[in-house]
This record gives sequence, structure tokens and C-alpha cells, in this order.
Amino acid sequence: MTTAHEKPEWAQSKREKENARRVAEGLKPKRRIGPWIVLGLIVVGGVVFFLTRPPAPAPVQVAEEAPVVRQLLSSETTTIAPQVLRQTVRVTGSLVPSKQAVVAAQAAGRVLSVAVRPGDSVKEGQVLVEIDPANLSLQLAQQRATADATRAQLVSSQQQLERTEELARQGLTSPSALEQARSATAALEANMTALSTAVSVAELALSNATVRAPMDGVVSERSVEAGQTIGTGTALFTVVNLDDMEFQASGSVTSSALVAPGQTVEVTATGLANQTFEGEVSRVNPVAATGTRTIPIYVLIDNDAGLLRGGMFATGLITVSEKADAIAVPATAMREDAEGEFVLRLDNGTLVRQAVEPGEAWNRGTIVEVTGLNAGDVIVSAPLTELTAGSAYQTVED
Repeated sequence: MTTAHEKPEWAQSKREKENARRVAEGLKPKRRIGPWIVLGLIVVGGVVFFLTRPPAPAPVQVAEEAPVVRQLLSSETTTIAPQVLRQTVRVTGSLVPSKQAVVAAQAAGRVLSVAVRPGDSVKEGQVLVEIDPANLSLQLAQQRATADATRAQLVSSQQQLERTEELARQGLTSPSALEQARSATAALEANMTALSTAVSVAELALSNATVRAPMDGVVSERSVEAGQTIGTGTALFTVVNLDDMEFQASGSVTSSALVAPGQTVEVTATGLANQTFEGEVSRVNPVAATGTRTIPIYVLIDNDAGLLRGGMFATGLITVSEKADAIAVPATAMREDAEGEFVLRLDNGTLVRQAVEPGEAWNRGTIVEVTGLNAGDVIVSAPLTELTAGSAYQTVED
């Protein structure tokens, strides 16, 4: 050390005092080797770390994202085929038997027996009620006796007239006597005619003591009991024939203008939702029902199976126009973009934009007639807004 840099003795460390002593003795001072040792250790550790470290991992390759494949249910697609398009008018109402009869008493008297009850089937001419015929038999006997007596008087009068006419030809009687004989005979003839009619009426009344079914059918109402005394005209039964039903329907005033007799009707009755019945419009009322904006429409329905009942509520679709061999799609299949209207067509796993030209709407707007599609094309018919042209798809069964 130089004298300029020497520290006072009191401020020197033990190593510095030793080095000062050595310098005074002419010896070299001791150098510090600790930092060099530390530096050497650091260098050796770095070399060892570099030689023993694991190899760097290979760079990760990011896989390309696979395209999304949409699953389409078979119920969400439609295969195009020529079809019959129908324009319909919806009507509602109730069913009544087209043939029904109220059976009334044609003779008065006490009811002896009643043969049927509501719900019983009857045949035309079958006995329904027996009325006591005693009084009717007496009335018939009296009318016949009176007629027999008058007939005898008429025979006598006719004989007397023949004798008078013979005398008049011989000039043995006056003209007034002849005229009187003729008048008496004519009066008896007229009386005899009236009595013959009275006998026929009495016979008919006696036959009416047995009440018979006027037609084949089913008893729907009964208002008479055995032992009851009834008069002529008393309602006894209601018999209905269910072979043909009448659908008494109502339609809106505007749509009824399209309805005409002879048009076919598809009818669905409450309680028989899975069955339809074909009917035909028989007549259309020209005036709306009082207090409503509906027109009464009457439809005849064949009920050979006997499934329909009077009073059932029903809904009908009247076919007012029809077109055969038409190409049409559900209205839900129609889409629109800046280029116009189109549908999505299935093409070997990819949805393709198929431009179409819409025509007339049918079946209350649920079906649209189009051009631009061919028979056999398969399109998306469900309103799946997430589908676009170019999307991949896969069809699956429901």
C-alpha cells in the first residue's frame, strides 16, 4: 500500500495490519482468494446445469377445429312429391240424426202395456204401446150397426123407388110422388156413405190402439207409462235413425261464400279424435243466424258404423277448391335472405341453398305451392333458424 492510502492503525482490520507488517518486512501482502473461489464455483455450476438440463419439449401443434355436424330428425325433413292441394273452410257445430220421428197416440184410452224403453232398437211396424181397445171396439160396433140399419132402409127405399117409377110409366102415380121417392132414396144413399166413412174411422181408431214404430231406429225418448190414460195426439216416443247423421254447422259469413252444396267435408267428432268421417254439404242457409256473424251449413254424414251419436260436438273442414299434382312445401320450410326466398336442400351431407318461387298458399296458409324443386328433393321443413347453407348435417330417425 502507498502511504497516501494507509488507514490509521486503529481503523485497520486484522488482515490489513498483517499486510502492513509484511510490507514493512519487505514481503508481498497476502491476496484475497475467497471471491475467486466463489466465482469458480458459480462457473462450474453453470457448466454442470447446461450439460445436465432436460431437452426442451417439442412445440405443440394446434389441431384444426373440425366442422360442426348438425343432426336432423327425419320429422324435420320433407321429401318433395306431387300432391293434391286443398283449400278448406273450417266449421263447427253438433250432430243430430237426419231421420227422427215423434210417435204420438192416434187413439184415446188407457195404456195397457209399453214394450220399449229409451235406447232400445226397433224395426218399422214393431209394437210399441197397446191401448185398451174396449171403448174403441164398442164405437166400431155401434157404427157398424147404424150403417147396417141404414143400409136396410136404403134397400127398401130403392125398391120403393123402382115401384114408383113403374107406376109413373103407367100413369098410375103423380110426378110429385115419384120425386119424393127419389129424394128419400138419395138421402139414404148419402147417409149410407157417411156411415161407411164413420165405420172406417172407427176401424182405424181400433187399429191405432196398437202403436207401432214408424221406421227402423232407436228409441231416444219415452213419455208414457202403463196404466196412463192418454188422448189423441199425446206424444209417446221419439225414434231416431242413426244410419245418416246431419252435421248442423256454422261458418263465418266471409268464408261461407265459398261453400256450396255437393262439396266434401272431413268431420272430426269430440270423443273420436283419431277418426274422421266424410260428409257432403247438403244445403247452405243464405242468412246469418240471428245475433251472430255465422251462416248455418248442413252436412250429411254416412254413419253405417254407428259410431256417431246425436248431440256430439264436431269440427269440419269443407274442401272448397282443389289442385292435383302440385309441388308444395310446408310454410315453415320457407326462408328469405337478400337474394330472395329459398329452402335448404339436403345434398350428400351438406345443406344447399335452393332458390324457390312461392305461389298460392293452401290449407289456411300452412302449405305453399312453389317452383324450383323437383320430385325426390329432400328439404328442411322445420323452422330451425340456426341452420345455414353450407352446414354439414347427419340425418337420424326420430
